[in-house]
Amino acid sequence: MSDTARARKLADRIRVVVAETLQRRIKDPRLGYVTITDTRITGDLREATVFYTVFGDDEERAASAAALESAKGVLRSEVGRQTGVRFTPTLTFVPDALPENARTIDDLLAKAREADAQVREASSGASYAGDADPYRKPGEDEDEADEEPGADGDGPGADGKADKESGTDGKGSSDA
Repeated sequence: MSDTARARKLADRIRVVVAETLQRRIKDPRLGYVTITDTRITGDLREATVFYTVFGDDEERAASAAALESAKGVLRSEVGRQTGVRFTPTLTFVPDALPENARTIDDLLAKAREADAQVREASSGASYAGDADPYRKPGEDEDEADEEPGADGDGPGADGKADKESGTDGKGSSDA
């Protein structure tokens, strides 16, 4: 059984240690503008997955991935030294999909804005098919409400229920 609070604390500590070590100790020219975005660790505290983003094009991302793989040993030893756990977790670097997801969402929002603009343009000169406000308001058309059968409340079955006093259902037949 694992302690999730301990795993979460260790994952946060690993993220900080890896980020600081990349900034201060690793002097690989292939390493671009790398940002450590998240770290997740397994329940047995043996494997840590470090998510990162790289500012730049595909070539810079590939070079930064190679630099992180070559610096994996130094980073793992620094994590072991600074965390003090019995078994230092193995590090796996995974490029974070957050920028691609954000770009996809931005594209979808732009398409929605274009569709809204087209609808707004098409509806600017249009008129309503019926009245502008199709709903009845209290006080309007009272003469129409009086003409409906059973609307005045008198007569058997006006409320749709059986007449309890006479034992009829409002149609003249008796259930007794």
